[in-house]
Amino acid sequence: MIEILALAAAFLLGLGARQMGLPPLVGYLIAGFLLYALGMESSPGLELFAELGVTLLLFTIGLKLRLRNLLMPQIWAVASLHMLVVVLFLTAVLLLAGVIGLSTFSDLSPQTIAVIAFALSFSSTVFAVKVLEESGEMSALYGRIAIGVLIVQDIIAVAFLAISAGKIPSPWALLLLGLIPLRPLLRQLLTHAGHGELQILFGLSLALGGALVFEAVGVKGDLGALILGLLLAGSPRASELAKHLLGFKDLFLVGFFLTIGLAGGLNLHTLSIALLLALLVPLKTGLFLWLFTRFRLRARSAFLSSLSLANYSEFGLIVGAVAVTNGWLPAEWLAIIAIALALSFIGAAPLNSSAHILYGRLRNHLVRFETGQRIAEEARIDPGPATALVLGMGRVGLGTYDSLHQRLGDLVLGIDQNAQAVERHCDAGRRVILGSSTDPEFWERMRMDFDQLRLVMLAMPSEHENLEAARLLRRLGYTGHIAAIARFRDEISHLKDAGVNFVVDLYAGAGSGFADDVWHDLAPDFTGVWDRRKNRREEE
Repeated sequence: MIEILALAAAFLLGLGARQMGLPPLVGYLIAGFLLYALGMESSPGLELFAELGVTLLLFTIGLKLRLRNLLMPQIWAVASLHMLVVVLFLTAVLLLAGVIGLSTFSDLSPQTIAVIAFALSFSSTVFAVKVLEESGEMSALYGRIAIGVLIVQDIIAVAFLAISAGKIPSPWALLLLGLIPLRPLLRQLLTHAGHGELQILFGLSLALGGALVFEAVGVKGDLGALILGLLLAGSPRASELAKHLLGFKDLFLVGFFLTIGLAGGLNLHTLSIALLLALLVPLKTGLFLWLFTRFRLRARSAFLSSLSLANYSEFGLIVGAVAVTNGWLPAEWLAIIAIALALSFIGAAPLNSSAHILYGRLRNHLVRFETGQRIAEEARIDPGPATALVLGMGRVGLGTYDSLHQRLGDLVLGIDQNAQAVERHCDAGRRVILGSSTDPEFWERMRMDFDQLRLVMLAMPSEHENLEAARLLRRLGYTGHIAAIARFRDEISHLKDAGVNFVVDLYAGAGSGFADDVWHDLAPDFTGVWDRRKNRREEE
């Protein structure tokens, strides 16, 4: 009954948050706090939901991850330097708070304060992945960098938990190395599982069962889920499996957000301390911005990545729980960290929802942080002549590109923000370049002749991306034709208001295209039927 009431409250408040333009997860957090205020506590069922959600989250991250991406200095160096500076700075601030007489801090030892600072140095993987998935920009450069930073932080957190818990991996843990030569077998099993429920069952079994195996030999199960996902990364079916598991992951993560609010301790004292800690989040965000630009990222990429990381982390709660269990931290601090985490989510949600608008307003100030150098992915682009552009090279964009290529040849150019997809298309001989169609500075970096351009096809999966790209192209002075796909009828009017000339209902268009293709091949077989029907009508 507790689980049902909690899920119902999460639905209602999540729906309310969405109507206000906020991510539903803000509603889930508020639902947890309200239920706690009404006397409800977390249950084993919700705790299990939370654990399953985090495990599936790390597994799906592994499915999409390439280890070489973590070797970028913009990821490993920024993550390490940021954590070091934040721990030192927060330790100094909290020690100073104790010196000036704040009793909550004056009773803590320097070692305890250092643990609190370490717990607050992480950013939330759950929050960032949810925000990036909803915006459709998980594969964008800034999204990949943000996720990479979070994975480095997660690895550090897992190492800390293993050491602090005094849990030494058993000798049997060495057998886990045997998973590496099993990678081809696992990928074959994924292929043979097909596209339906067997594929989902395989993914759930591997993620959850594998996590239990890692736990059994003294290794953190969440790290095991990430490693198992990595073993499947690069498989042709990996992205499909990630999409199938998306609904399960999102459902279980509702339990995670509810348990944060249900952790308790919401009173005036803990709320005031948590609010003080939440006010330090902008300093964390500003440090990320400064470090990213020092490592040659453009202001836009640095700003958007920093906003994705502008919060505290669920791992902070886990670190806090371990510290409380080991007697390093008073129990009230677990509630304080939970409330600070929730407040940081509530503050970061609207900022991320309007991140592109904010950057447009602050651009002139932010570009001052840039250095004179750029990484390769943000250098100048000379795409050559193009009469038609296809923005978004997924399945719909691929079909659009190939169809236009039959008519226009190499005057068709594709643009996609997924580096792996761009690499595959280029290997197949297509003219596709890497870039974000909603990034104004991408168009500035690209020497595109709008006078020669006649048609732009918007084939991105997100309505938000298609709308932003259409508005941006019109603002930049493009006067040619723009066509777009829509998944829902209410999207059609939005796109036309943004300057789109032609909007095709994706599913209706697929149906008519299906019939046209079949009719084209089978028309001779129907000639006699058509003639007899015509003659009958003439006789009547």
